[in-house]
Amino acid sequence: MRKDPFLLILIAVILLMMIHFLVLPDIAGDTETRDVTVIDEPLLVISEVTMEYGLPVDSFNVVRGRVGRNQNLSLILSEFDIEMNIVHQIAVFSREVFDVRRIRAGNSWAVFLSRDSLNIPEFFVYEDDPVEYVIVRLSDPVNIERNWKEIEAVTKEGSGIINSSLWNAARSNDLPPMVAILLSEVFAWNIDFFALQKGDYFRAIYDEDYVEGMSAGGYRIKAAHFNHMGRDFYAIPFEQDSVLSFFDQDGNSLRRAFLKAPLRYSRISSGFSNSRLHPILRVRRPHHGVDYAAPVGTPVYSIGDGMVTETSYTPGAGRMVKIRHNSVYTSAYLHLRNFEKYIKPNTWVTQGDIIGYVGSSGMSTGPHLDFRIWRNAQPVDPLRIESPPVEPVSEENLESFNLEKEVWMDKLNRIKITYQ
Repeated sequence: MRKDPFLLILIAVILLMMIHFLVLPDIAGDTETRDVTVIDEPLLVISEVTMEYGLPVDSFNVVRGRVGRNQNLSLILSEFDIEMNIVHQIAVFSREVFDVRRIRAGNSWAVFLSRDSLNIPEFFVYEDDPVEYVIVRLSDPVNIERNWKEIEAVTKEGSGIINSSLWNAARSNDLPPMVAILLSEVFAWNIDFFALQKGDYFRAIYDEDYVEGMSAGGYRIKAAHFNHMGRDFYAIPFEQDSVLSFFDQDGNSLRRAFLKAPLRYSRISSGFSNSRLHPILRVRRPHHGVDYAAPVGTPVYSIGDGMVTETSYTPGAGRMVKIRHNSVYTSAYLHLRNFEKYIKPNTWVTQGDIIGYVGSSGMSTGPHLDFRIWRNAQPVDPLRIESPPVEPVSEENLESFNLEKEVWMDKLNRIKITYQ
């Protein structure tokens, strides 16, 4: 059948008009708004999953609490009708990861229960501290893991001027007390913190650890400046021979090493312990020192420079010399046969000076030296004190050090001194 040309032309014109009005902008510049019908379709919405201890919190009912006084794990779990064989497995198989006998009053715990009508306990979490926690899967067999929360190190800065003590200056300027302790350790060999003067001042750049937006302690000094009696002391961090240490503005190490041992040709007969069976009293008591067995008369050396603060005799320690090396470290030498003739209180000794001789005075079963060290008035194991590098910045590293020094000194000098 032959198609009518007029009809074809008419159809083409109608199509062009429809395209013009529905799609193309008006030729005359008219921009009238036309209604457009939109077909609604369901959208896939992905909500953010809230995670805690590696678990999706929104998928559980969570009960939280703190360990009560005289409360143990069995008492905590008994509130959730957990089968005794599960509790037994935790107690027996967890000692390498989580010794249930050592849970401490005040520490946080949480139980994750299924989010249904059964409310079945599925996970138990115990926090050792704000960072470290143990997670127990409450199924048969039990699974126990120790994990750590993500730590964010936040860099902060502060300053203060001394009116009475470094501690009080830190508190007056809203600085954590631990920052004052760390500063005293950084400058321990350069500044006598028992002899600070009114008007001395300090600046510090330090890191503070945060977990889940809350401070978790973990303070570290990054760089510091102390003005003592008009002299400037800088602590510039620099890595040399793969060891990060502090140096002054001239490239000298801020730290000094102790001798590895206070005497030669000896053996360790007893180590540092919080509970040792006393060889004479036959009771358990702390032994916060290291015993070196050696023949009577073996010379005993000062492990570092310092001031003799005590030479005494007591029934327990026998003849003892105590030396204050700086405001952080003090050492003591017990059961001596006798003191070196010049050793008296307020006598200055240098590293390697003979201060006495091995004996068996006091409560002792035989000739030996009981050697002790205190750090900030707390006993520490002498064998675990790290011997820090004392070499200055090497010539080949001096250029790199000077660049680092300029950066850190500029940052420190920009910190405003707060007068309180």
